Amino acid sequence: MTKDVSAFIEQLPKAELHLHLEGAVSPALFGRLRRKHGFDPAGADAGNWHFPDLAAFLVVYAQVCESMRDSEDFHDATYATLERCAGSDGRYVELFFSPDAHDASVITYPEMLDGILAGSRDAHRDFGVVAHVIPAHNRELGLARGMAFLDKVLTHRRREVVGIGMDYAERPYPPAAFAPLFAEARRNGLQVTTHAGEDGPAEYVRDAVELLGCRRIDHGYHIVDDPTLVERCRELDVLFTVCPTTTLHTTPWRDLSAPDHAIRRMIEAGLRVTINTDDPGLFGTTLNREYQLLADGFGLSTDTLAQIAANGFSHNWQPR
Repeated sequence: MTKDVSAFIEQLPKAELHLHLEGAVSPALFGRLRRKHGFDPAGADAGNWHFPDLAAFLVVYAQVCESMRDSEDFHDATYATLERCAGSDGRYVELFFSPDAHDASVITYPEMLDGILAGSRDAHRDFGVVAHVIPAHNRELGLARGMAFLDKVLTHRRREVVGIGMDYAERPYPPAAFAPLFAEARRNGLQVTTHAGEDGPAEYVRDAVELLGCRRIDHGYHIVDDPTLVERCRELDVLFTVCPTTTLHTTPWRDLSAPDHAIRRMIEAGLRVTINTDDPGLFGTTLNREYQLLADGFGLSTDTLAQIAANGFSHNWQPR
């Protein structure tokens, strides 16, 4: 990358729409939380994780969730995450978190949310970054647990909670099974998104759009396997929140310089994308680095980078 492009990226205002709070916990904070709550911290500070696939990643993700046990932990994780975003000139963030990944006998949903919102307020005060929150359902828990999850979100509704998401392993949990959950969320004025097409097929992206009513898809890479679906999503102006480093761990596309890399093909096909970090603590990345990876790997112009950044502001869920 030329020095000019690198400087451009560093000063480019950005929005981050695909960022998991638990996956943003740094190795240092992970170790501190483990020690605070009496867990074995061995290896926690190393931060040299490598994830051959999504399943391996979720094992470590679960350990991080186990280590977050009070509102202060959620405050500290949120504050540190938003500070990192601000360091990449991140101005606006929509932050996922995974309520059902935490032990309900230890910490309740309202206590998690209180910590997140307090951390968000402090980060706004200190760094100027604006954040909203997206609780996400673990699809592996099924529809009934999903409806219970939504009930918690609606019962303890806060204005900062702008929508719901759905994540964890896609196979064998197709989006179609969750149509009632997403319909109810939309009826109650919540925006909706889901992880689809990361390790699941293009069909999962189609069902998320057509059956769940999503106009935002997290990842979505396997859409490139279905040219008709690409055209449909372009017509509907579906936003794809892509995460370059994640593709190197959880997808078949492990080379960002390859001409057939899914993100490159999505951009070339005219799909609307944003660049995001996904799980920056576990993957050891920053928002600036993710932009730089695509600029280097794909040879993106500053005009294209600016348009990608602008997508995050024009298509976010900030109340208007």
